[in-house]
Amino acid sequence: MTTEELTNDVLKALDEIRPFLNHDGGDISLVSIEDGKHVTVRLEGACTNCSVNQMTLKAGVETTVKKFAPQIETVVNVE
Repeated sequence: MTTEELTNDVLKALDEIRPFLNHDGGDISLVSIEDGKHVTVRLEGACTNCSVNQMTLKAGVETTVKKFAPQIETVVNVE
């Protein structure tokens, strides 16, 4: 898989979860993909101060990203 294909898969995953974040006044953007295994995202809007953002990140974002790109091992949020 090329870097471009991986990036597209991760962006598709973020597009899938974005409506749920938007509903709560938040958003998400892709910051980087390191070594084809580690994704860094930025939770935005209401998500930055949300008390459950780490749960959202692991349960929602990471699960969705891994569904689209199974080779991804971690998803972290940069603040």
